[in-house]
Amino acid sequence: MYSFLNPVSYLDALRNKELYCKMDGLFADGSLLVAAIKLCYGKKVERCSFDMTSLAPKLFEYAQKNKKTVYIVASKQKQVEKAVEFFRDRYQGIMIGFRNGYFADEKEQDEEAMRIVEKNPDFLIVGMGAIKQEEFLLRTKEVGYKGIGFTCGGFISQTAMMSKEMNYYPAWIDKYNLRFLYRMCKEPHTRKRYMKAGFVFPVKFLWERFKG
Repeated sequence: MYSFLNPVSYLDALRNKELYCKMDGLFADGSLLVAAIKLCYGKKVERCSFDMTSLAPKLFEYAQKNKKTVYIVASKQKQVEKAVEFFRDRYQGIMIGFRNGYFADEKEQDEEAMRIVEKNPDFLIVGMGAIKQEEFLLRTKEVGYKGIGFTCGGFISQTAMMSKEMNYYPAWIDKYNLRFLYRMCKEPHTRKRYMKAGFVFPVKFLWERFKG
């Protein structure tokens, strides 16, 4: 079970260290976090995100070529339907199951986790927002899921808004690592989170590094 940390979700992870320590691996999603790790820890890591600029196309191409199954739990129903239609059109023959990422209660989550175990997809992609998506991935693992799971944040809703070229971000935005600014402009609901991360993240990151 793998998740991705950016300056925003890093703050959530600090408040939920026990949860994130249960994940099998964490990736640095965002040039700011990559730079902070290099500056404060002297370690070089590469940005890795579950979107079409990084990991997602590699996974879908692998699944298509090797006849692996993918199951998606994410976003609202119309958005996930549109995203899956997009993937099926782009990766002909790929086998994808899906449902939305909204549950009435924990019982419904448990029932869905058991269905996933029964379906046994090779890859499970979950986008329910930080904390909820990690909790759901671990829930499926606890009840017996043996495949590989990834969180994907807002990837499915982004995909539902993509152009026909399969690019959510314009090439120059991606080239100059301005993805967060682009999202702030295109997705107004992210502005508060990014502003918070811009001011709070550096302080928290430095505190964690040098608190002794």
